[in-house]
Amino acid sequence: MPYIFDFRQKVIFFVENGGMITEAAHIFGRGRASIYRWLSRPKLSATKVKLRQRKLDWKELKKDVKQNQESIISRQS
Repeated sequence: MPYIFDFRQKVIFFVENGGMITEAAHIFGRGRASIYRWLSRPKLSATKVKLRQRKLDWKELKKDVKQNQESIISRQS
């Protein structure tokens, strides 16, 4: 889930000025892993993913449905 830039800045400011990461996670309601990730990034601005590999191959699904049409219909009834 992407967070608003200002929110990330507040959390990082809190930690960089002496706040503990665990405390920041509790106060701001975010996971410690997110805060650690934000601290390790050179820029806090949002990143865009250019191309994501989809978990589902639609061509393979259509092929499977076509091959197993009868079993799918019998399970629905």
